Amino acid sequence: MNFPTTRLRRLRYSPVVRNMVTETKVDLDDLVMPLFAIHGSKVKNPIKSMPGNFQLSVENLVEECKLLSGKGIQSVLLFGIPEHKDDTGMIGAHEHGIISEAIRAIKKALPNMFIIADVCNCEYTSHGHCGTIVNGDVENDSTLETLAAQSIAFANAGVDMIAPSDMMDGRVGKIRESLDEHGFNRIPIMAYSAKYASGFYGPFRDAAGSAPQFGNRATYQMNPANSNEAMREIELDIMEGADIVMVKPALSYLDIIRRAKDSFNIPIAAYNVSGEFAMVKAAAANGWIDEERIVKEILTSIKRAGSDIILTYHAKEFADYLK
Repeated sequence: MNFPTTRLRRLRYSPVVRNMVTETKVDLDDLVMPLFAIHGSKVKNPIKSMPGNFQLSVENLVEECKLLSGKGIQSVLLFGIPEHKDDTGMIGAHEHGIISEAIRAIKKALPNMFIIADVCNCEYTSHGHCGTIVNGDVENDSTLETLAAQSIAFANAGVDMIAPSDMMDGRVGKIRESLDEHGFNRIPIMAYSAKYASGFYGPFRDAAGSAPQFGNRATYQMNPANSNEAMREIELDIMEGADIVMVKPALSYLDIIRRAKDSFNIPIAAYNVSGEFAMVKAAAANGWIDEERIVKEILTSIKRAGSDIILTYHAKEFADYLK
């Protein structure tokens, strides 16, 4: 049998050559570690469905950030669990709210830690929805006022980036306008632009206490079946002033990440969400998979699809894998 001149296996025999020609590499600079802040002292509540993750009081949150920084992770995304909730989520905008307190503490201890604050209402509302309820559903425009107020509170506390995750129409423009009016025109917005109404969020809702008390989020989060709509959402967020756009979840939406990368000249983020994380942990605990190999493969696939930034609960362990 006569073989062709080109033999692709020539570049696979040596590990040195394989590394030379690797097309996609995940670096620590690509990763953001999500963290959960809670009021109290010396609190470190394990999140059962997300092994290795915790609800952390502020002093423990600072220690976790120090640990992450020592491993080379320089960016965190903060979610807050308040002591009390209200009907609108405006409690999240309080000067001494959990996220504002956490931002100030982290910045005091680690000035160079890059802090991204999730801006939404589901953790702060008594009903668990992402905005103000009117006639049984989330009312869009009044919710924008709460989101803007939260953004200003976090900016006053010293946040580095705002990440609205609510999926209200017009929220990026409203937040951008409010930040600029208050002198925060240098703070970028990373918009959850294509956030799907996904079943992969279950463990997060346990961690943040944010499960809706009635109905679901299908009237504001996206239909998992839709791709063209995601491009419209992303385009609108860019027009309103988003500096980075995000696709969430990641693994079931790699096609959306790729399409966004090909369609828009803007940094693309992807959120490797709690359910995706939990499935890996459960399978690894049962000995069904090689966890390190799978985590590396998952993060590489997200990067290969076109993501510049990956928000993932695997960030800390991935840093250990690299070492």
